[in-house]
Amino acid sequence: MTAFAPDSLVLNRKLPLWYQVSQSLRASILGRSSHDPLRLPTEEQLAEHYGVSVLTMRQALKELEQEGLISRHRRRGTFIEPGARRSAPRRLLGSIDAIVAQQSGERTTILGHGPEPVPGELTEYFPDMAEVVSYRRLRCDGESGEPTNWAENAVRSDIAAKLDLADLERWPMTKVLRDSVGVRISRITDTVEARLADPRTAELLKVPLLSPILHYTGVTYDKDGRVVDVARIRYRGDRFSFSVTVDAE
Repeated sequence: MTAFAPDSLVLNRKLPLWYQVSQSLRASILGRSSHDPLRLPTEEQLAEHYGVSVLTMRQALKELEQEGLISRHRRRGTFIEPGARRSAPRRLLGSIDAIVAQQSGERTTILGHGPEPVPGELTEYFPDMAEVVSYRRLRCDGESGEPTNWAENAVRSDIAAKLDLADLERWPMTKVLRDSVGVRISRITDTVEARLADPRTAELLKVPLLSPILHYTGVTYDKDGRVVDVARIRYRGDRFSFSVTVDAE
């Protein structure tokens, strides 16, 4: 098949199927290689790939079209927009693929990595460990090159030994843990709060000292209930907002 090949997806029946499919496909689009084709498979092929109905697939594609990531042409097919980029708002519905989609599509630079003592504020997450492996990364807009956020990940040493830095330059940590390392993620808890930019954050994100930022903390648990990664991400307050949709069921 010469069309773009999306990642696979394990569906969660507690969340809207169209939303999960749109977020998985969105992550694939934003994380694609420049050599990947722009043409998407047909609605029928995508529906079969994800194991959903054509109507569900159509709704997922409509979401991506409204965001400006794809364009649909009668008789010609559906194509990824060459300049496709993330929009600022982030909608959270509790899907692992949603977390991946939030972090995809930016140019990532690894600022440093290595073992270090467990930071005091993270000891509750790693009570059985004296040290973790820290990864520091700067993300920039793929088009303008403008810094958008920087992240610190504290990863269990046994898991970090399996990580490839090349993967972390291309993919979000969540995707690398799940798809490259094989961690069976059971849940991720998210906390977002307003803070003021400290000197390090101000320097990296090119914002004034003490200007507002969004501070995100994501704690990733495996199937045994162990914390495998704690992500602390600082977002430019003038570039991002978070919105949460609550399903009534």
